[in-house]
Amino acid sequence: MLKKIMTGAAIAALAVGLGACSSTRPADGGSDAAGGATGECNVGIAMPTRSLERWINDGEQLQQKLTDAGCTVDLQYADNKTDQQISQIQNQISGGAKILVIAAIDGSTLGPVLEEAKSQNATVIAYDRLINGSENVDYYATFDNYKVGTLQGQYIEEQLGLKTGAGPFNLEPFAGSPDDNNAKFFFAGAWDVLQPYVEKGQLVVPSGKSPANDDAWASIGIQGWASDKAQSEMDNRLSSFYGDGKKVNVVLSPNDSLAIGIEASLKSAGYTAGAEYPVITGQDADKANVKAILDGAQSMTVWKDTRALGDRVFTMIQEIKDGQEVEVNDTETYDNGKKVVPSYLLTPEVVVKDDVQSKLIDSGFLSASDVGL
Repeated sequence: MLKKIMTGAAIAALAVGLGACSSTRPADGGSDAAGGATGECNVGIAMPTRSLERWINDGEQLQQKLTDAGCTVDLQYADNKTDQQISQIQNQISGGAKILVIAAIDGSTLGPVLEEAKSQNATVIAYDRLINGSENVDYYATFDNYKVGTLQGQYIEEQLGLKTGAGPFNLEPFAGSPDDNNAKFFFAGAWDVLQPYVEKGQLVVPSGKSPANDDAWASIGIQGWASDKAQSEMDNRLSSFYGDGKKVNVVLSPNDSLAIGIEASLKSAGYTAGAEYPVITGQDADKANVKAILDGAQSMTVWKDTRALGDRVFTMIQEIKDGQEVEVNDTETYDNGKKVVPSYLLTPEVVVKDDVQSKLIDSGFLSASDVGL
């Protein structure tokens, strides 16, 4: 079932690449249901946490764009506490927000508060994380999350020469937070590339933390995407399964937060950057991880230019405010259990050491001083 959904995501990504962005969908219920009278722009932004660099950037950049456009904006961070996020959204609704942009902590818990939003004719945009189990999600804006994992898996495949039969290599796979809907897409994209090599014996998982299929991904999930929990998990695997000179050759890390913890564990265990250092994946192009890539302590990161995501959501808000059709490019992939949510998918890309200057610095995503250049 999930693989069928993943196939749809891959097709959607191709559609993005071909510029098939002409698919549009009217805001449900006309201009009144899509944010009140034309011209009104009262927006509530609910972000999950300040503990990850990317959410700070995402929230503040979108807030600035909206404020500059004359919108009323309430930006809240919920410290990764679901109850706190629900309370914040309720306050935004009470404060007159007619458009809600929500990056959910746990997308399965927001049904009742979204009922409140709908009763006030508010339009809901799920931001980067799908909100599940509710009919009251109007739009979803994200990157092609299955493609993120595919890029990580393909990078490992290429670096290790798996297509040519090389191996065996010791692999330790990790997955993201079990309450984050995106995490299953990240893992499935990577595991669909890597699992055949596990079955052939070219990739060996000494810890036994090898999900039998895509649907079992949560068994190796790291709650809250916490770096310290990833470090502790890697510590346990190293101490329990890597005695007598056995070494880790590759770590599938779905994002940079986990990668930082994994790298700290490897460093404590005596691993140093160089020819024998493990291949380690990541995602988000966080400053500390880009430094690690430059220092040889991380192999790559999948870059999602969140400025582009913010730009897309800003455009959606303007379309809703003006009573226009909201542009989407995927109406098949993201079924939240109650409806298929009209979505706009952006395309991620790989960044390695040689790309840091051209992709991250020259584009203004990071400054040279951020990463020690």
